[in-house]
Amino acid sequence: TNLTQEELLSELERSMSYRILDGNVGYLQIDHIPGQEVLSQLGGFLVARVWRQLMGTSALVLDLRQCTGGHVSSIPYLISYLHPGGTVLHVDTIYNRPSNTTTELWTLPQVLGERYSAEKDVVVLTSGHTQGVAEDIVYILKQMGRAIVVGERTGGSALDLQKLRIGNSDFFLTLPVSRSLGPLGGGSQTWEGSGVLPYVGTPAEQALEKALAILTLRRALPQIIQRLEKALQDYYTLVGRVPALLHLLANMDFSAVVSEEDLVAKLNADLQAVSEDPRLLVRIIKHRQHSSESGASERLGTSPVPEDEAAQRALVDSEFQVAVLPGNVGYLRFDKFADVSVLEVL
Repeated sequence: TNLTQEELLSELERSMSYRILDGNVGYLQIDHIPGQEVLSQLGGFLVARVWRQLMGTSALVLDLRQCTGGHVSSIPYLISYLHPGGTVLHVDTIYNRPSNTTTELWTLPQVLGERYSAEKDVVVLTSGHTQGVAEDIVYILKQMGRAIVVGERTGGSALDLQKLRIGNSDFFLTLPVSRSLGPLGGGSQTWEGSGVLPYVGTPAEQALEKALAILTLRRALPQIIQRLEKALQDYYTLVGRVPALLHLLANMDFSAVVSEEDLVAKLNADLQAVSEDPRLLVRIIKHRQHSSESGASERLGTSPVPEDEAAQRALVDSEFQVAVLPGNVGYLRFDKFADVSVLEVL
């Protein structure tokens, strides 16, 4: 308490950092969330020094993995910068036991500076150390559908704690004194006690790498959809169903897509439903690295076949996969057609 403005600035710089990552991804790490009084004093500094630098990025990563505390009064302030302007949203209701009162939290009708575009992706990183007010912010952003949460389940601690001295001793008791009633979650179902589950679970130390991979995929989505539309127009035999498929792709919601597998599953389900054609399939094709396998493929083409029988067996084993599947179903896979002269030898 009673810190000078210079001391407050020093505290903020220790608890908050930002940088621009590859792919024009903004990264903002917050380890302690200051209260509304501090934000009202230093809001101009934060907007000019930090937020304005992030406005030009194509996506934002908000790192709360080490955020163990904060002030309830700042929740609407932070949420408002990620909420579209023109509307206000009731994000939480807080019950305070000492005063036996409830306080509704709403996004701000106006903010200092600009809001982050609703068209841009936001990823929030969490860990077991993410606690208190930070958990409430994660929960609200998740329920709003505004952020993809990546990392570990949060700590499930209390929203607001008060430390009370026991008599005249040197012992203290720390008690939860405020509770989130969470209107966005529906009734009394909140994160307290259980924590917030991420959309994508991964160890906290790998969360940033995973988040960047998700953003790379989402950045590629427009090009993927464009290529898919062209393929349907150029090659799909059921020409009469192409307009409906193109309309589907143009209006498809990819907000929940966080992996290649998610994308393929969604495309196949929706495309097949509209086309009524189970043969219409999207698959992931992994490009093989140039290695001894590619050399084997070249040899299987028109190059001379080795005379040694062991080498010939190795060549066949590298190019042909044979198995008997359950139900006595034969399985044969090969990725390259060999020249007839090669087949005769093998």
